Amino acid sequence: MTDFKRYLVTAALPYANGPIHIGHLAGCYLPADIYVRFQRARKKDIKFICGSDEHGVPIQIRAMREGTTPQAVVDKYHKLMGDTFEQMGISFDIYSRTSNKIHHETAAAFFKKLYDDGLFEEKESEQYYDEKANAFLADRYIVGTCPVCGNENAYGDQCERCGSSLSPEQLINPRSTLSDAVPVKRKTKHWYLPLQNYEPWLKEWLLEGHKDWKNNVYGQCKSWLDNGLQPRAMTRDSSWGVKVPLPNTEGKVLYVWFDAPIGYISATKELTEQWGDYWQQNDTKLVHFIGKDNIVFHCIIFPAMLKAHGNFVLPENVPANEFLNLEGDKVSTSRNWAVWVDEYMKDFPDQQDLLRYVLCANAPETKDNDFTWKDFHTRVNSELVDIFGNFENRALVLMHKLCGGKVPAFHADIADKADEDLIAAFESTKTKVENLLEQYKFRDALFEVIELARKGNKYMQDKEPWIVAKSLAEKPANQKRIDNCLHVCLQLTANLAILINPFLPFTAKKMIHKLKVVEKMLEWENAGKAKLLSVGYSLREPQLLFRKLEAPEIQAQVDKLKAGLVKPANAANSAGKDAKEAPASTEEAPASPVKAEIVYDDFAKIDLKVGTILTAEKVAKADKLLKLEVDLGFEKRTIVSGIALHFKPEEIIGQQVVVVTNLAPRKMKGIESNGMILMAEDKAGKLHFVNPNNKVDEGSGVS
Repeated sequence: MTDFKRYLVTAALPYANGPIHIGHLAGCYLPADIYVRFQRARKKDIKFICGSDEHGVPIQIRAMREGTTPQAVVDKYHKLMGDTFEQMGISFDIYSRTSNKIHHETAAAFFKKLYDDGLFEEKESEQYYDEKANAFLADRYIVGTCPVCGNENAYGDQCERCGSSLSPEQLINPRSTLSDAVPVKRKTKHWYLPLQNYEPWLKEWLLEGHKDWKNNVYGQCKSWLDNGLQPRAMTRDSSWGVKVPLPNTEGKVLYVWFDAPIGYISATKELTEQWGDYWQQNDTKLVHFIGKDNIVFHCIIFPAMLKAHGNFVLPENVPANEFLNLEGDKVSTSRNWAVWVDEYMKDFPDQQDLLRYVLCANAPETKDNDFTWKDFHTRVNSELVDIFGNFENRALVLMHKLCGGKVPAFHADIADKADEDLIAAFESTKTKVENLLEQYKFRDALFEVIELARKGNKYMQDKEPWIVAKSLAEKPANQKRIDNCLHVCLQLTANLAILINPFLPFTAKKMIHKLKVVEKMLEWENAGKAKLLSVGYSLREPQLLFRKLEAPEIQAQVDKLKAGLVKPANAANSAGKDAKEAPASTEEAPASPVKAEIVYDDFAKIDLKVGTILTAEKVAKADKLLKLEVDLGFEKRTIVSGIALHFKPEEIIGQQVVVVTNLAPRKMKGIESNGMILMAEDKAGKLHFVNPNNKVDEGSGVS
């Protein structure tokens, strides 16, 4: 393993087009902050870089609609996002912005270096243009009637009602979202990075050199590389962004996904004159924290850019998280289906660590997870309050009551196995937490800290010093038993402060205040030690770390969420950052009871046949999946189906089912699934097989 001299950690630049919600925090900012705080506690040379991403068409459109300027829009949200991060304790070394002069200079120089080295391909093409607004249009900014379902507000790249992939040419009555004008085709020239030229290097560097990356990251990159890379335009037609640094290029700017990652470099330049040590020395460990929608940009495009330029380090890891859903539905900014962090801070002042705790404990590290206010309520009260806070408070209360408010001595002559086992757990927990944090398993690491507090509670409950104290008049020597119990509990409390600090920094500070120790004690080298607090040292009066949350205040949050839900805005309002080339928006409207009307020819494309389940078994590390072997008469197929929560494998062998047989194969947990079982879901959410009343021959068609 490489011995890194310094660390450079980046968190995805948030787009300056709206506030921060809990999905953003859980996706990359909280895990990045936990990792950075941990490395700082280890006294590592580390820089934590972030800033607002402030270019792109959506900002121009918002400014146009609000009757203001793009600069005014980004100024507003840059401040709001920066304030939110600071309130939540996200400890960036710098929070910069891509509208800064130093960024424009850095990004332009980067582009010019690649241009001068002859690495771009110059191409002329026809693109849609709004003659009224005098602007070229991304597909996402053209709307019209969907030719499949008749939706009058379908995007130029996809209809979100029926899910059909489209192009602007297919839309009926297309119009520009900028002015409602009918778009026309115009010729334009752009510079493309020939990503296909970097394919062999990317396969060696990434697929061979980083097999230890998270499965979701590695798998997505492998899919892109297996399908082959294509040239990608690195410039756009726009008046808002970093201007292309070439003659006769008025009205052209750098592609937002070219200029944004360079923001990491320009922000580091802004932070320190020694920026080159972090970006250009091979003994730097560069780690990008992102959400899964940014994987291709940080793992393929940006590394290809860095390789093309030369003289830059490449990411050692890109630990991307999946998405955090909300109350069983996808977070949607256009529908206001989100928990906005700035609003949370108004409703729960000085309770940052409650949200930090729940978002880490429920982090979408390997799969999409769901945030619910009920789970928030339960975790805070049953884990933070009843386990962690309860132990810390009892230790201090009993010390004041039974030991005169001072750290009692530890009497080795009467120490027992329970004392020894708990003291040994200090060091073993430190080692577990350390290893898990180095592997970016923040949820598991937090669990180990809570588990240590749980052990402390059991130890104290078994020792019962309050009961022992009742016998002191007859047996004064029992004070030693009380002393040993509370000495160990107080040393454990000091260890918990160190271990919880990367996760809940506000809580750790409250703890060391009560312990009357300096912040230096929170350095990682002190974790695991059994003699952090000196015997005879007086400690402050106990105060509760956390308060119990009441049901009405949680219900108020649920009501607020539902009351704020709005119908989807029009196409332009919900367009995303990378509107020209990004996948369709992942935001979904609430499910309707009946889907959009289709024509017979659409239905006729689906091949439905009857099959019989021959074998069924659970898929490893997948609670919801069963691997089925289905006899279709003409062949046997492997099908992976998400029905494991509803049926036991042994119950469904011999069951006849209706199978969609012409569905494209799809890999799930490494198993290729060749079809789909049709199921019916009742109002209670229970699944039922859709099968013939009487047994029929395998392979029989369904029509």
